Amino acid sequence: MTKAQRAENSPVGVDVLEGKSYFWCTCGKSLKQPFCDGSHKGTEFSPLLFKAEQSKKVFFCTCKQTKDQPLCDGSHNLK
Repeated sequence: MTKAQRAENSPVGVDVLEGKSYFWCTCGKSLKQPFCDGSHKGTEFSPLLFKAEQSKKVFFCTCKQTKDQPLCDGSHNLK
């Protein structure tokens, strides 16, 4: 499996709405980080569905190295 491209070095906080679906970019190429814009087409990557269980602020990963996809786990701090 190809490693995703690092989009940024810090998470993006998003106020999600309960019941709404969000499509997290897994390739790192999207210009609409942290969400998918279709830039993965032609690659082995596909967006990851995140459905909000409650309305609250969550922090989506943009370094694409998190073990808790799609949420940030601090992996951007590791070298």
